[in-house]
Amino acid sequence: MDNINTDVRTKAKKIAVILRKGNPNPKTELIYKNEYELAVSVILSAQTTDKKVNQVTPKLFKRYPTWEKLSKADILDVQQLIGQVNFYKGKSERLVKAGQLVVSKFKGTLPRSFGGLMEIPGVARKSANVIMQEAWGVAEGIVVDTHIARVSNRLGLTSKKTPEKIEEDLMNVIPKKYWRNFSGSAVFHGRYTCTARNPKCGECTLNEICPSAFKF
Repeated sequence: MDNINTDVRTKAKKIAVILRKGNPNPKTELIYKNEYELAVSVILSAQTTDKKVNQVTPKLFKRYPTWEKLSKADILDVQQLIGQVNFYKGKSERLVKAGQLVVSKFKGTLPRSFGGLMEIPGVARKSANVIMQEAWGVAEGIVVDTHIARVSNRLGLTSKKTPEKIEEDLMNVIPKKYWRNFSGSAVFHGRYTCTARNPKCGECTLNEICPSAFKF
């Protein structure tokens, strides 16, 4: 292991510890009552804010409260219900197909494996990570959204741009026991402190070890 990797790993662990201390039990801002509602909300949240998703899901869940009901839904009806979210047409089709797959292959129950989740239409690595961590507290990887991508680059934990490469770098330098917390706490850190524009470096708990602090 070279000195550079050792230094990055040391810094990564320190960052993970500080974030966990500040937010020991981060939870998604998506509103849900069960695994079905969580999975549907996560699928809808791609390139859409949690706030917007929470605005459309009450009517959606009232009309289609289970995977079985969703599997038989009319796509045009789903489009009307979720029309406020980005890419609602494609998401409507994927939601119905997701319902059909979960019913036909997984007997109406969300699979508890990373590979099983990835088979569901609308579920990619980020979504599978979120579902596993929020529903069952299991971290098979690290969630990488726009916030974590920005925070990780600014902190010098990665220089990569794609979510897959960023996740790979983070998993290599952050101890696995911190993956679950980092996934949640770093999202909130990017959403409310290390914002895209005018980050709040003065009140950031990481400003002493962040190479980007006070440079915006």
